[in-house]
Amino acid sequence: MAKDQTKPMFEKTQRNIFIFNVKHGVFWAPFLLLIVAVVFSFVNLEQYMRIATQINDWILSKFAWLFSLSSFLLLVTLIVTYFSPLGKIRIGGDDAKPLLSKWRWFSITLCTTIATGILFWGTAEPMFHLYQPPESLGIVPQSTEAIQFTMATMFMHWSFTPYAIYCLPGLVFALVYYNLQLPFSIGSTLSPIFGSWVQGRKGQVIDAIALFALVAGMASSLGTGILVLSGGVESVFGISSNKTVMAMIALAIVMTFIASAVSGLQKGIARLSNINAQVFILCCVFVFIFGPTGYILSIGFDGILDYFGNFFARSFNTYTGPEDNWPKLWTVFYWANWYAWAPVTALFLGRIALGYTVRQFIMINLILPASCAIVWMATFSGTAMRLDHLTLGSLHQVMQEKGAEAVIFTVFDNLPLSAITIAIFIGITFISFVTAADSNTDAMSNLCAADSGESTSECALNKSDEKINSEDSTAKTKMLLKFVWGISIGVIAWVMVSFASIDGIKMMSNLGGLPAMIIIIGTNITLFKLIHKASKGHSMEPVNK
Repeated sequence: MAKDQTKPMFEKTQRNIFIFNVKHGVFWAPFLLLIVAVVFSFVNLEQYMRIATQINDWILSKFAWLFSLSSFLLLVTLIVTYFSPLGKIRIGGDDAKPLLSKWRWFSITLCTTIATGILFWGTAEPMFHLYQPPESLGIVPQSTEAIQFTMATMFMHWSFTPYAIYCLPGLVFALVYYNLQLPFSIGSTLSPIFGSWVQGRKGQVIDAIALFALVAGMASSLGTGILVLSGGVESVFGISSNKTVMAMIALAIVMTFIASAVSGLQKGIARLSNINAQVFILCCVFVFIFGPTGYILSIGFDGILDYFGNFFARSFNTYTGPEDNWPKLWTVFYWANWYAWAPVTALFLGRIALGYTVRQFIMINLILPASCAIVWMATFSGTAMRLDHLTLGSLHQVMQEKGAEAVIFTVFDNLPLSAITIAIFIGITFISFVTAADSNTDAMSNLCAADSGESTSECALNKSDEKINSEDSTAKTKMLLKFVWGISIGVIAWVMVSFASIDGIKMMSNLGGLPAMIIIIGTNITLFKLIHKASKGHSMEPVNK
């Protein structure tokens, strides 16, 4: 009799695990919006692109100033935080033990944020700025001034400001999740301002907005990865890039990062990040040694002086005239892209920071990766510009004829051991996106799954990541969610790059960046409040105590 009564309950539980055990307010709105966009693009692509372009143009015309101002303020806030009493606070409390070693922590941070972007844009972007600098500056294309402007711009777009956009919300989440023991939710980062109002159903609305932003941002980043890898396929195998090739590449990436995400933090993300970070370093050292070493050092030094000398002007878009669209097409595009990833990425970056101080968090998530990005851009952008000059514009011609994705492979063709280096580069490009997508699908599944076991930090303080996953009653729901989001993001990314190329990537970034920016601005206010509390000698204790 007892057996008969137990069986239906078990079947219901299994059904809930696979279908209903999600936070409906978080999952369905962004998911359905994404499905509508994909279906609309197939039914009437021309109309879809027209509407997406109009929305994109409206965002740029109305909010470009806010993207620039807010990103600048994030960096300022982190500098203040580093030297404030809050900087001494240990994430998780004085007795908290680190989940990861410093190297593993750094490698994960480096490879789950902007790593895919620097692989694509490190050599391609300089060709745009070198030949089409801002009109209002009166810079002659290909001139010495244009070269210096290009190098400084690469530093601006890829170092301290973008990492600040990731670092600040990640730090705030780590403090509210571990120290204040608030729920595993983006809304928790706003709780010190609005109280419990942003938790529960209202908090799910905030999570849903952030989830949509990340989906758009990941589609944009995956689109970049697809372009790079399709260029690699053409370079190695001579197969021209087309919609079919791009679809196969997208499928391979999605299936790999889903498999990696399912394996868990310790087995998947950390292992891939460790390999990827080491290969990044070796690749950069190789190009530095066998490339134009003297020129890299010279242009890198000049670029740094220009970057810091004009930092404030470029941060506020006053470096170019009001009628010049260059900042909107480039700088604002990047800020929107970083913002789109930031809220959900913050959940992951904050979660792995247990046991370290606030200052160590800023060092690992801002100062060190931004410094690495400067070295990478000086090496690869400098090499690309020098090679283009010596070959009378060959890289720019390749970009015009074959697309931006072909530039990096042309650079390697002009260096020793090109067959080997190209194969390695294709490998790290593939792994880079897998690593970034791995961490974010993990955060997305935790955000969507109901009763995920991560509503407070107590379990994270007492159990390893693998134990949490093995004991989590909704593990199968998370696995299914990773699969659903991976496939969905892969489809929309393929649509955008196949039919709109780089323009499609930029549109996806801006569409996701706007709502995410609003959330991050609130998070910035939260950090100021935490700084104020620490300066008054208040301890970082749970708000319910």
